[in-house]
Amino acid sequence: MNLNGINIPEIVEQTKAQLQQDKTLTPALKMSIELILMVVMMLANKLGLNSQNSSIPPSIDINRAKSIKTKSDRTAGGQKGRVGKTLTQTDTPDEVNIILVEREGLPQGHYREVGFQKRQVVDIDIRKIVTEYQAQILENEQGQRFVGEFPQGVNSPVQYGAGVKAHAVYLSQYQLLPYNRIEEYFAEQLGIPLSAGSVFNFNEQAGALVKSTGAEQVIKQALHTTHQALHVDETGINIGGKRRWLHGASTTRWTYFYPHEKRGKIAMDDADILPHFSGVLCHDHWKPYYQYTQCEHALCNAHHIRELERAWEQDGMQWAKALQTLLKTINKHQIDSAVLEEKTQQHYRQQYQHILKQGDIECPAPDKTSRITGQRGRLKRTKSRALLERLREYEEDVLRFMTSPVVPFTNNQGENDIRMTKVHQKISGCFRSMQGAEIFCLVRSYLSTCRKQAVSASTALELLFKGELPDIFNLQPPE
Repeated sequence: MNLNGINIPEIVEQTKAQLQQDKTLTPALKMSIELILMVVMMLANKLGLNSQNSSIPPSIDINRAKSIKTKSDRTAGGQKGRVGKTLTQTDTPDEVNIILVEREGLPQGHYREVGFQKRQVVDIDIRKIVTEYQAQILENEQGQRFVGEFPQGVNSPVQYGAGVKAHAVYLSQYQLLPYNRIEEYFAEQLGIPLSAGSVFNFNEQAGALVKSTGAEQVIKQALHTTHQALHVDETGINIGGKRRWLHGASTTRWTYFYPHEKRGKIAMDDADILPHFSGVLCHDHWKPYYQYTQCEHALCNAHHIRELERAWEQDGMQWAKALQTLLKTINKHQIDSAVLEEKTQQHYRQQYQHILKQGDIECPAPDKTSRITGQRGRLKRTKSRALLERLREYEEDVLRFMTSPVVPFTNNQGENDIRMTKVHQKISGCFRSMQGAEIFCLVRSYLSTCRKQAVSASTALELLFKGELPDIFNLQPPE
């Protein structure tokens, strides 16, 4: 590993060799220097990590290499065959203004109307709509009064309608605007007084409706019976200043989020999806996922590509570079061919195993003779050796994308679905309570599912506050 042109490992090894040769140093001083050298290696390894060879997000990798854009041969503007999106005239305008010709300025003569030239202006009209219900009161000879029945849900002298609630929740839970900005927007743009407390109440009502209408259960059932790969991931969240976890499970059509105090199997069991799932589980090798033995597993190769890059850059492992190239080659071949023939799969598998055997020579296991008397447990491995052994032990799961048509090369689906949680954290900093996190997860699960199946977030929320659900939530056979 080189930093600013300095080969850190080489210098550390030279220093260690000099320490062994120097007989004038006391054992205590030698131990102190060796400890300092170990710290130097740890810091150097950390400095050498970036978004290309570790899980550091590109957004905080200030030194990441920028891709160089090469000049394209294409002409500027939309390309041939591209479906453009632009304003088009409608046949049903909301308002029509007829513009007559000023005849005073015309030459003398007889004129007849032959048509109109049309131009349309698309604009918006943001306004509140107040609907008043007047229930008739009848009184008989005995003085008894009978009042007409108000529509269901109209319970107060004045109240917010479903449209206001849906719009507020849309801005809060989908666009992630802070409560105070939503309050300001409603006051300035719509002339509707709406407090931050009311916005929270609307969010709470939306979360309760996702449960009571059965949307949550439909999503769960669709996920644990899916024939697609089930993508799972988890990320840390801040709830009331404490470290908590948000778990996600998703496919290309369904999404479910769940907050919990724990990160491992207890939380996954409480989410009540994985205990019932028997398909292919795609994840990033978080060990608790392997406690679900009733399903097959597929590992995210985006993580492997980055770990192999680190082994190549920092430890100079040739086998890591070779395996990285092989995985990319298999992925490209699989994309081009959809399904690889058995013979081709066997060829790639043999290459995979051969590279790992070469890795055994380049990156051997720890020498058992170096074990200190009385030392128990597994001998410490280098990061590169640990990676090599893991890739060998979980070969089937690493190459699952090559053998199963439903398994993708990466777990990007799960990671992309959970990413908006991080955006929420950046905006709000934290959730104030577990209840707020649960509301967020329920509403986001519902909206993400709707968006994946071509139902807009606005439409989905308007239906929800009317106690209805989009057609996609009708019970149907598994995907």
